[in-house]
Amino acid sequence: MNWAIVDFPGSNCGPDCLYVIEKVLKHKATILWHTQKRIPPVDALILPGGFSYGDYLRSGAIAALSPIMGAVKEAAEIGIPIIGICNGFQILCESKLLPGALITNRSLRFICERIHLRVETTDSLFTSLFYPGEIIQIPIAHGQGCFYADPHTLDKMESEGLILFRYCDQNGNVNEESNPNGSARNIAGVINTKGNVLGLMPHPERASEIECGSVDGKKIFESLFRALEACKGKLRVS
Repeated sequence: MNWAIVDFPGSNCGPDCLYVIEKVLKHKATILWHTQKRIPPVDALILPGGFSYGDYLRSGAIAALSPIMGAVKEAAEIGIPIIGICNGFQILCESKLLPGALITNRSLRFICERIHLRVETTDSLFTSLFYPGEIIQIPIAHGQGCFYADPHTLDKMESEGLILFRYCDQNGNVNEESNPNGSARNIAGVINTKGNVLGLMPHPERASEIECGSVDGKKIFESLFRALEACKGKLRVS
């Protein structure tokens, strides 16, 4: 499988994603600088975490205007799978490729800790290797990770199955105590209506080897790989 990782000024998690793709999954990966206006033939894209443009204005707002985002939007439109992690999630929301917005954590503090997630659906490119309701552990590290959307949008997301992950406790209970940043309805990860764009605040690349304390994040990448294998590589940027 051939991946591309989009690098913005201030991104700092691209190398982590590159390591997982090349060393853990044994796939191919290319780093794309934000000034590029075309994306070479790839099977999937990753917008990694970090602090693009220093998080000026608001997280992801400037990166959403980078030259490469025009090509990213075109890729999304033709069905290329895209994973936005943390800052990448913020960029996807700012680019209107995903609903909602990420705002400052309820605590007004940067949070860096391991948390539990509940897998809400396995009917997606990114969660097919999980079982419904599975509890997984993946780290978070963000200051603006509180997912917000108006009630009508949230209801629509619920009804269309666009919520893939929710923050929960170790027993799978979704409540205020298990919500680290105040996200609406404990939302941690969502997809678009087409089902090919995923945004999540937790860092799956930091939970892809047993030495990191969890391999739950690896299953997100592996789910996508299995799904594309089933499609026999029909989804590609040309």
